[in-house]
Amino acid sequence: MKNKRIGIIGAGPSGLAQIRAFEALQNQGYAMPEIICFEKQDNWGGMWNYTWRTGVGKYGEPLHGSMYKYLWSNGPKECLEFSDYSFDEHFKKPISSYPPRPVLFDYIQGRIKKSNAREYIRFNTTARWVSFDEDTQKFTVILDDLKIDKTYSEEFDFLVVASGHFSTPNMPYFKGIENFPGTVIHAHDFRGADQFKDLNILLIGSSYSAEDIGVQCYKHGAKSVTLSYRSNPIGIEWPDGIKELPLVTHFEGDKAYFKDGTTEQYDAVIMCTGYKHKFPFLPDELRLKTKNNLYPDNLYKGIFFNDLPQLIYLGMQDQYYTFNMFDTQAWVARDFMMDRLQLPSPAERRIDMDKWLERNDQLQTSHENVDFQTDYIKDLLSMSDYPHFNLDEVARMFKEWLQDKEDDILTYRDKTFRSVVTGTMAKPHHTDWMDELDDTKERYLFEAEEEEMIPEKM
Repeated sequence: MKNKRIGIIGAGPSGLAQIRAFEALQNQGYAMPEIICFEKQDNWGGMWNYTWRTGVGKYGEPLHGSMYKYLWSNGPKECLEFSDYSFDEHFKKPISSYPPRPVLFDYIQGRIKKSNAREYIRFNTTARWVSFDEDTQKFTVILDDLKIDKTYSEEFDFLVVASGHFSTPNMPYFKGIENFPGTVIHAHDFRGADQFKDLNILLIGSSYSAEDIGVQCYKHGAKSVTLSYRSNPIGIEWPDGIKELPLVTHFEGDKAYFKDGTTEQYDAVIMCTGYKHKFPFLPDELRLKTKNNLYPDNLYKGIFFNDLPQLIYLGMQDQYYTFNMFDTQAWVARDFMMDRLQLPSPAERRIDMDKWLERNDQLQTSHENVDFQTDYIKDLLSMSDYPHFNLDEVARMFKEWLQDKEDDILTYRDKTFRSVVTGTMAKPHHTDWMDELDDTKERYLFEAEEEEMIPEKM
């Protein structure tokens, strides 16, 4: 095994999950293959590694992160908890079910800091090109060390693409928008709601990012928020100050014209129009080509590129589950790379993919989507020794979360859930989410400790 070389592109949650999977096996006495992970940012965490920058990073590369100030988890943390590293283990006490970004990033780092993962990661390094030699059955990866401006190559037996798919914006065009006098940005470049205080904001899109950015702008003082949908509205009861309208047809100056004949003036436009699966370092024959959905075609078990299973993709699905799904994928991928798992023939793999794709095509409701991804993870768990967790209970929590958002989009983050890993009930945050304007880890944790020190009133 020591002669095997494994390359990983990306040190976000998926890439880190792959490293952790190998380390878990090493703890059982297995020899480690040679692993090198390439991360173009200067720290791990992928999307969770917040930066104030927009457009390009420190070395002129397209910026990866889409995180913003005041981002809080928009789903219960109990639904993404690592089954081998609980929130209790990390924070040593119960915390709320919807932590802010710095707290979740701290949790991600907590697990990986227990390991030797940093030894395997080359930061400020980006993949430029990948080729595969049919004769040697090896990948050659051309890389740039951004810090010292050096180009070099590495050869691998397996290549894991863990670069994510929420970093290349899908930026549509609307007639007249080039003459809009206010701010026009994609959600990828949104860094906080402060700049939109007292402004009339138009968000185009009906995704989770549109929903969350719209509510964040409302919370932090936007004068009005309009969400413009292409086919279907988000369909929840909005508070006064937020509304939905059908798709924009065109702009004239600062006026937006909508399909239903409505015309309104705006100060800023934010495109919440999704992202593209983009792999500029991969040749056509190795590139995953898909839209954002729960089961991309041509990936056996959602992981192995069917034409070349040595090419592994992690985290390429649309996601209800996140961290724990990436783990289950990484454990299965690891077992294949370590010869602990044999894949069926290409034809049998095609039959299995078609079965999942057919079911995916029939999905109609959010609850069906949750059940689909739950069954997908159950399938992966049956293939490896990743620590099992109660998926049926997690699915139930997802459905409760969906209902909570319908009941009140402004208060659902004040709800609490019970961990399926430890059984611990989350503790309500010391401040209602709508009143909490400080998302720092210090405020989140220290203030809670202060409250505990105050004697109960008799």
